[in-house]
Amino acid sequence: MKERRWYVGVDWATQEHVVCLLDDQGNVLGERAFAHSGEGIATMGSWLLDSTGAQPSHLHVAIEMPHGAVVETLLERGMVVHAINPKQLDRFRDRFTVAGAKDDRRDARVLGDSLRTDAPCFRQLRVDDPTVIQLREWSRIAEDLGQERVRLSNRLRQQLLRYYPQMLQLGDELESEWFLALWEMAPSPQQTTRLREPKVSKLLKEHRIRRFDAGHVLTVLREKPLIVAPGTTEAAVAHITSLVARIRLLNRQHKEALQRLDQLTTELAAKEPEPGQGHEQRDVEVLRSLPGIGRIVLATLLAEAWQPLGQRDYHTLRALSGVAPVTRNSGKRSGNRSIVVMRQACNMRLRQAVYHWARVAAQYDPKSRAAYVALRARPFAWAKSANHRRPPLARRLRDAPRSTALRHQPADRCMSSSPTLSQTNPLPNGEESTHASAPRRRPHSRRSARDSRSRRCASVRRCSARGKAPPAASRRSAQKLRSVPAPTSEERRE
Repeated sequence: MKERRWYVGVDWATQEHVVCLLDDQGNVLGERAFAHSGEGIATMGSWLLDSTGAQPSHLHVAIEMPHGAVVETLLERGMVVHAINPKQLDRFRDRFTVAGAKDDRRDARVLGDSLRTDAPCFRQLRVDDPTVIQLREWSRIAEDLGQERVRLSNRLRQQLLRYYPQMLQLGDELESEWFLALWEMAPSPQQTTRLREPKVSKLLKEHRIRRFDAGHVLTVLREKPLIVAPGTTEAAVAHITSLVARIRLLNRQHKEALQRLDQLTTELAAKEPEPGQGHEQRDVEVLRSLPGIGRIVLATLLAEAWQPLGQRDYHTLRALSGVAPVTRNSGKRSGNRSIVVMRQACNMRLRQAVYHWARVAAQYDPKSRAAYVALRARPFAWAKSANHRRPPLARRLRDAPRSTALRHQPADRCMSSSPTLSQTNPLPNGEESTHASAPRRRPHSRRSARDSRSRRCASVRRCSARGKAPPAASRRSAQKLRSVPAPTSEERRE
């Protein structure tokens, strides 16, 4: 016998939450508003259980906000909580009204009824590991501190340009401790005459600065200063003094945040694995062994994509990281006219982490570098851009955890034998590349490869008809394009 279910829609707000309770036939059993407080949220859970008289696992809750006190309280009560993107909810709202009407009661009902009829469109929520919750928060704290430090460093640079530009010749890392200490020794060009070489040499030695000596530093600082209006130097020094204090505070906090990230990832790796799973088979160890992943990228991947990684849901991981492309194939753009664009709806922190993962791997890992070069060697003009080639390399690296997890080994032991990483694709010159094979996509440009080839060849013909030598670049491009066959209709459809 099929168990009976009840569906609940919660329209989340900062002060008051509107709740709509429906049965499995879509009939509204009750509507009520609850205050955003400890007593109000607790009353919400009790009201749902008392109104249905069912087990908590038979209540399925739909909500837009995937985290927070409401979600955590309902999960603690044993209810099944699902989340949905607000944009999808806006489309579901059109089922009830096409006039654009919107209110909290209607949204709560739309959430509950949509979960009843279209459950696959929702994402079931689970309580994360306490260590993962802390790791996510510290990862975001470290990112915020880094961004704030960059903002203050830019302000410091602008103030130095006002009266002391020669100091910027000593480096670009204005937030470093040695640079701040050097400025405090000589905050203005007039005070550099009292600065002695042994004192500067001691400062450089304490901070392990070896790219220049004390003599070079003094020579740069004692260059002819700018002529500024009276009071400008004093005003800039006062401004920089306040900036130095804040930058030093941010330096300490950022250092503590990075240390905390290392501690939490170590704790996450040291937890008991699944039965029969060894030390090298844990997700943290597998990710650490992949090329291009460091402290910050590792923490971001674990914090923002812990559930997809644990569930081996790589389709969700591709969408969350923005690696999965979006195809527009409708109307006049159907068939050969369809285009592929970058996915915008994704987790931006996860997208940045995957981008830096692919960037560093392409620079320092030979296999990733070979895949990157092979992708750029394809004959299509739209594929020459490095910005267009990052996503395929990111998809290749994104598939690496799957191959290593299936083998339960670190990446350095199984990357060479992974079907995803070692599958070869022939290149036009007969060579082979070690990047993952992916279906060819239409170029982002509206002009096809055939039109581009004809346009360049026509330019060469016009120059010949006028008795002029065609430009070397156009001549080489035309010769190269003549040697490359135009894509067939089957390749265009792929």
